[in-house]
Amino acid sequence: MSAPETTPSRPAGHALVEALVAQGVHTCFGVPGESYLAVLDGFHEHRERIRFVACRQEGGAAFMAEAQGKLSGRPGICFVTRGPGATNASIGVHTAFQDSTPMILFVGQVASDQRDREAFQELDYRQMFGPGTLGLAKWVGEVQHADRLPEYIARAFHTAMQGRPGPVVLVLPEDMLTQLTAAPVLPRVEPVRAWPAPGGLRDLRALLSAAQRPIVIAGGSGWDAEAASALQRFAENWQLPVACGWRFQDTFDNRHELYAGDVGIGISPKLAARIRAADLVIALGVRLGEMTTGGYTLLQAPQPAQRLVHIHAGAEELGRVYAADLLLQASMACAAKALETLAAPATVSWAAHAAAAHADYEANLVAPPVEPLDLAVVVKTLQRLLPEDTVYTNGAGNFSGWLHRYCCHPGLQHHGRTQLAPTSGAMGYGLPAAVAAALLHRERTVVNVAGDGDFLMTGQELATATGYGARKLISVVVDNGSYGTIRMHQERDYPGRVSGSELFNPDFAAFARAFGWRGEFIDRTADFEPALQRFIGAGVPTLLHLKLDTDVSTTRTTLSAIRAAAQRA
Repeated sequence: MSAPETTPSRPAGHALVEALVAQGVHTCFGVPGESYLAVLDGFHEHRERIRFVACRQEGGAAFMAEAQGKLSGRPGICFVTRGPGATNASIGVHTAFQDSTPMILFVGQVASDQRDREAFQELDYRQMFGPGTLGLAKWVGEVQHADRLPEYIARAFHTAMQGRPGPVVLVLPEDMLTQLTAAPVLPRVEPVRAWPAPGGLRDLRALLSAAQRPIVIAGGSGWDAEAASALQRFAENWQLPVACGWRFQDTFDNRHELYAGDVGIGISPKLAARIRAADLVIALGVRLGEMTTGGYTLLQAPQPAQRLVHIHAGAEELGRVYAADLLLQASMACAAKALETLAAPATVSWAAHAAAAHADYEANLVAPPVEPLDLAVVVKTLQRLLPEDTVYTNGAGNFSGWLHRYCCHPGLQHHGRTQLAPTSGAMGYGLPAAVAAALLHRERTVVNVAGDGDFLMTGQELATATGYGARKLISVVVDNGSYGTIRMHQERDYPGRVSGSELFNPDFAAFARAFGWRGEFIDRTADFEPALQRFIGAGVPTLLHLKLDTDVSTTRTTLSAIRAAAQRA
């Protein structure tokens, strides 16, 4: 009998990289730092199997890792150095937490013999990222001994993916990473998935059978192609109208005859009325947070007027805000498959109700013309000319309303995720997310739609796209010379008293050209399609700088109309 193979001793920084490779990680994002030089050396050692993408700021790197988690369903990986590196990266961790995205942030730490002296850039990361229902991370761990590194990494992957997915922070003392270890590489982690209780499914069927105006609100994380297909079959079996939660519009095929629209900021008034009038709401995977519930008004908190079924992967989420009629803890990969087994009657009384919901959605796609630049036409032109599997990203701002209202997503069962957007409302998310998508899926076209204020928070990541060869990438920068959302609120609450929301902007097209991108300026609708056509097949990333009148505030109103209404009130 041959002796079992032994793992050779190597620096813990190398062992960490080996562990990531074993977990199927092929790309990591970060900003290099002296606190984890041993890990960077490990990336060099294993450069044929895994790459480290060096970003220009830790916030951008963390956003890229969060987008990686959204796209893959497995933890996105980010490395940053201690102190300022970690604080810069915290915005991406917060986004991952609120968006329920699996992610692991590795943070270099001061050497063990310097702890608790307020050494250079020292922080207590357990305090900073403190886990909890309103914290930044699901778990924060610090690896004190090199031999335990594989254990910590396995736990990090399990924690990030199981239950309600989310971010984990692992802290790496500098001296620990240089220690030699023969600790073995552990097997690939697969999340434990929970199926809904059979009794709960029977109760759900009874609630459905008694309903007259039901509606499904689907979204959140943890979905895969099979689950999305199962959701569609469940909806078809019961002829249920399906709406998608805030910034999870790709959960259900928007072209399907049962699609009712998205539930979030800028919701169609008819869809909002339909949800309020429903007698049964099935919330599938969504957190039922402020944005999806219209500030907790579409569903009154804590006791909704509608009967409510809430199905979610996280036990801590169920019953946290709403006293639902039925609570079911289940992973989305399992819940939808269970729902499609529910036997439906031959006919349902709400078929016309479902058809009307989709008709309302299609009517909401019709927009009155706007001159000289019509963002509705811009979004529809993108959809018409670019491939169906194009990934669309955005950060935060009123500009995103046009993308959310007029972009039709094919459903993740067809092409995976096609929408990357922060439910946390983090500005600056869209461009790094687009860069990550373009590097992770080079065969797909990626479009970032950004506002002027939003774009310049992470605009330096244009360099990351150029440096790592992202080519099928386009950034549409909507320049209205203001922080548009804040200006809108000012005109509503303090009409005519503008303060702090005006912006001085560069020539964004010239800015892009300085990074090796193509850049074009557009201020008329008619010029957009020719510019987009020039991008297609160009083989280089392109930025289109769109100049929009400041008065154009949302897809439904203008600043002057908001001001006039406030002054009348």
